[in-house]
Amino acid sequence: MFQLGKTIVSEEIIENDFVCNLSACKGACCVDGEAGAPLEEEELKILMDIYPKVKPYLTKEGIEAIEDQGLFITSEGEYETPLIPRDDSCVYINYDEKGTAQCGIEEAYNQGDIAWKKPISCHLYPVRVKDYSEFAAVNYHKWEICDDACTLGKELQVPVYKFVKQALIRKFGEDWYAELEKVAENYKK
Repeated sequence: MFQLGKTIVSEEIIENDFVCNLSACKGACCVDGEAGAPLEEEELKILMDIYPKVKPYLTKEGIEAIEDQGLFITSEGEYETPLIPRDDSCVYINYDEKGTAQCGIEEAYNQGDIAWKKPISCHLYPVRVKDYSEFAAVNYHKWEICDDACTLGKELQVPVYKFVKQALIRKFGEDWYAELEKVAENYKK
């Protein structure tokens, strides 16, 4: 672990390689799991504001689950996206013609309908951030459904921190990321 400003960062984001391989996993991270995606408090209002523009990009089951549960839920004091009861997938997904799960929020963003890409926890994945009173912990989350992403990342020689560069900048800023790059360069020597 090393410290960057008010963050404690795991070396695993430098040591491990990762590039999402949607053709192999079919978007399993949006479908598998025991809980929805973590949401930050400031993201709740964003979801409320953008939902009318995101709704056309969601499945019928996702819309029904949102109408039943709301745009977000609270679990153990934390906010997260609701799940579709039938299969525990995220309410904000849709599927492409190949059956790959995709984020409906991100699709609305890609189409220019909204200016917000998706929840930061999704954008950062496989990096997870846990906020504490004095600092934030920045860790690599290894999940077997992402084994193909690890293999592709190794083939392409893309470390986790480079794969999620834009998300890390979105979360912590350009200066923080520049410091991370310096640490990574020194780490490899």
